[in-house]
Amino acid sequence: MQAEEHADPPGLDVAGLAAMLADSPAGVAVLDTELRYVYVNAAFERLNGIPAADHLGRTVDDVLSAVDVRAGVVRKVLADGRARAGTVGVGDRAESVAKRRSWRIAYHRVESDGRVQGLVGIAQEITATDDEQEELRRARSYLTLLDSAAASIGTTLDAATTCQELAEFVVPLMADIAVVEVLADDPDHRGTPTAAGALRLRRDGLASVPELAEGIRRFEGVGEDVVYPSGAAVARCQATGEPVIENLADDEWFERSAPGPARVAAYRALGLHSVVAVPLVIGGRTTGVLSMVRAGNSPPFTEGLDVVVARALAGRASVDMDHARRYEKEHRVARELQRSLLSEPRGPNSGIEIASLYLPAGAGAVVGGDWFDAIPLKGGRHMKVMGDVMGHGVDAAVAMSNYRSMLRLMAVDDLPPHEVLDRLDKAVEQSGLDRAATCVVAVVDRREGVCEMASAGHPPPVLIDPGAFGRIADIPVGPPLGTGMGGYRTTVLPCSPGTVLFMYTDGLVERRGEDIDVSIGRLTTLRAPAAGHLEHLLDEVVERFAATAEDDIAVLVSRSKGY
Repeated sequence: MQAEEHADPPGLDVAGLAAMLADSPAGVAVLDTELRYVYVNAAFERLNGIPAADHLGRTVDDVLSAVDVRAGVVRKVLADGRARAGTVGVGDRAESVAKRRSWRIAYHRVESDGRVQGLVGIAQEITATDDEQEELRRARSYLTLLDSAAASIGTTLDAATTCQELAEFVVPLMADIAVVEVLADDPDHRGTPTAAGALRLRRDGLASVPELAEGIRRFEGVGEDVVYPSGAAVARCQATGEPVIENLADDEWFERSAPGPARVAAYRALGLHSVVAVPLVIGGRTTGVLSMVRAGNSPPFTEGLDVVVARALAGRASVDMDHARRYEKEHRVARELQRSLLSEPRGPNSGIEIASLYLPAGAGAVVGGDWFDAIPLKGGRHMKVMGDVMGHGVDAAVAMSNYRSMLRLMAVDDLPPHEVLDRLDKAVEQSGLDRAATCVVAVVDRREGVCEMASAGHPPPVLIDPGAFGRIADIPVGPPLGTGMGGYRTTVLPCSPGTVLFMYTDGLVERRGEDIDVSIGRLTTLRAPAAGHLEHLLDEVVERFAATAEDDIAVLVSRSKGY
């Protein structure tokens, strides 16, 4: 393999080196002091794919322009005689990481009679080893990712929020773009009919690396419907319930996956080249798809680690979404039950003005057991009740209904408030109802101008006289209902015609980190509207207290006219 037109450099026995190195499994090249090839063995020829004869007499840069030879290091070996080794990249730097190779090369100076004759370079392909190291690094990073998933995905009981958290979680470590789409439960959300075989999903999660953020804005956003052709990866994943990987994005791939020609051009502009779609499975049914996309120089997805980790994350998110949907269903049932029980109370008689307010703490809040009622009594009197069942959800709403029904039955006996509470406490204990409740009962006698009150662990009502600020009712507080302890007492307070009786649940006043007496004291700044309806007072309550409330708010206000 020695070039015939070049004589051996003085003192450098190329023929002797060839005899020793020809059968070496490592690639060996001999360079003169000008870094020109004077010999390469068969292994080196196979390593770079260039015939041996095309090396001889030419410099390293001439032959291996795609190899980062690091000529400075090589010249140092010539200069000081110290052997050096290093890893060099092979391939065009514009190529993707997956196409580039790595060599490990050791350089040794060759001397004869004290004179420097050149170099021997011994090269080995280590691309496979680098790939293994990269796979190990990715495996470790993915394990870390899975460990942290529980703290980042499913942080709320809202399915759409979980979808967005999942999309944001996999970018950028696993994907350049992540999309989470689900089957819409609401038939009204499905929009216009789709073509035969096409799949319509609602996009509930979308995230990307910063450099692609502007480009993806031209696509459907969160909350919008997306229609996929039957051949698209997402549609096939949804249909089979199995992961789908597509790489080497050619014209056929784009046309199969894109809704139309315009979208094909957009995909190309973003440099998309690899996608993996994994199913979101709830109760054995595929309810959506997590799609992860890579673009530019990012490596393509593989059948191994990428799919395993993506499925694990999708499975975790599916569990969280299932919990959220179950909660949303229970929340909806409880809310509807509560609203049916908190319908606007009827006025006991024409001499009483009454208004009520119920505000849930928020769409994501757990339904409480707040309730109120207004019951007409004999002699023009009327009973007002405000209660709060402990706990949340459907069970609390059902218990609230039982409390309200039992109290209505007891009210017909025209007993004073403390006896009503005593009887209700015993009835709850005997019924086996396992939900305690606070309650305050007030009976207003507008003929006598008084109000009888008794409390079972409930915040005190406020009385607002005409032209004055509110005054907190000073009444003894007994134990909550359902404890079987009894011992309630009735207090008689002045309540002239025109005085507003203001009753509420603790959601109106309780604030984290604040003493409850301070919170209740703020209600003394309320004033009854001099003219107009009690709804104006409720408007003021909403404006002043609703924004900072952490629990449901129920308010019942009433005002008697002259007898």
